[in-house]
Amino acid sequence: MNIEAFFKISYGLYVISSEANGRKNGYVANTAFQVTAEPPQIAIACNKDNFTTHLIEQSGLFSISVLEEQASSELIGLFGYKSGKDLEKFESVKHIKGKTGVPILTQDSIAWFECRLINQFDVGTHILFIGEIINNDLLSEQKEPLTYAFYRNVKKGKAPKNAPTYIKPEEKKEKPPESSSHTKRKYKCLVCDHIYDPDEGDPDSGIAPGTAFEDIPDDWMCPVCGAGKDDFEPL
Repeated sequence: MNIEAFFKISYGLYVISSEANGRKNGYVANTAFQVTAEPPQIAIACNKDNFTTHLIEQSGLFSISVLEEQASSELIGLFGYKSGKDLEKFESVKHIKGKTGVPILTQDSIAWFECRLINQFDVGTHILFIGEIINNDLLSEQKEPLTYAFYRNVKKGKAPKNAPTYIKPEEKKEKPPESSSHTKRKYKCLVCDHIYDPDEGDPDSGIAPGTAFEDIPDDWMCPVCGAGKDDFEPL
C-alpha cells in the first residue's frame, strides 16, 4: 500500500468543540464535510479516545470552526496535541457560546457551524457523527482556509495520533554512540517550530541546562504546544 496516495485526498483543518456537564473541550480534526443541503447536515469523524467525542455523545451537540491558513502553531498545538481531560483549553483563546450553549472557537477561524447530533456510526477507531446545522457564521471573506496539504507541506506539521490520517512512524533503529559535540545539537518541534537548546534545557519541565536532546525522557513534551519528543527533528 502506498501511504503517499492518502495525502492526495483533500482535507481541511478544523476545531471540533462540545460541552457537557460543565466541561468543554475541542480538538483539531481534518474530517468534516457537508452531506446534505436540505436540511443542511455535516459529518465529522472523531477518534473514540478523544475527550470531545464523549462530550458530543453526552450533549448531542458540537461546533466546527474552520481554521484560517495562517492559524498559529500554538493554537494548533493546544487543540491538536494536548488533552482536555486535564486542561481547560478555552481559557486562553477567543470563543463564543452558541445558541445551544456549545463553545465555538473564533480565534484563527474564518467560519463556524453549530450542529445538533442526529445520527452516528461506529467505524472502528472512530465514530462518524452526523449533525444538522442550526446556526453558522462567516468570520472572514478574504482569508483562505487551512488545508491539510498546506499544513503538511508548508508548515511541515504532522497529524496527531488520533487523527484519521495519522501514520505510525517506523521504529527507529538503534544508532551507535555519537560524539559529545554531535549530541549537543539543537532540535526543532515540527508542530510549532520551538527550538530545544541543550545549553538552556527546559528547567520548567525538570530538564537541566546542558542536557542533550537524546537524554531527555521519552515522555517529555514540547513546552509550547505539547507535541511529543518524536515530533522534533535535529537542526
